[in-house]
Amino acid sequence: MKITDDKLLKMALITSMIGLIGLILFTPLIEVKEVKIEDITRSMIDEEVSINCVVTDVKSSKSGSSYFLTINDGTGQMTLVIFESQVAQMQTNSFDIKDFKDKEVNVVGKITEYNNEMEIVLSSGNSLKIRAK
Repeated sequence: MKITDDKLLKMALITSMIGLIGLILFTPLIEVKEVKIEDITRSMIDEEVSINCVVTDVKSSKSGSSYFLTINDGTGQMTLVIFESQVAQMQTNSFDIKDFKDKEVNVVGKITEYNNEMEIVLSSGNSLKIRAK
């Protein structure tokens, strides 16, 4: 069997389509790893994680466009950073960041390091949810 450019192109297109269909089907099944704050290490930088915790403090940046929440899950505490784009998304959903203080929440975000401190950056405006008791 001789492989021509046409056959090679068809094989590449079919393989690409199978890959795209697989991504579409399996993406909703991918779950974010739930962790405890005490288990977060530098090796987890850039990983997306989920934390069940309590918001103990809410502070805004000097410009007022970003927020820094202190979260505590009983094993430790860290800072949750919410940037302006996520704040805007939350406000369109009628959430005020200050309403999260002293609430049990679930946070989904990416682990980062800033000034030698580990912190979590909120993934999207929908990634901070008050937990039902």
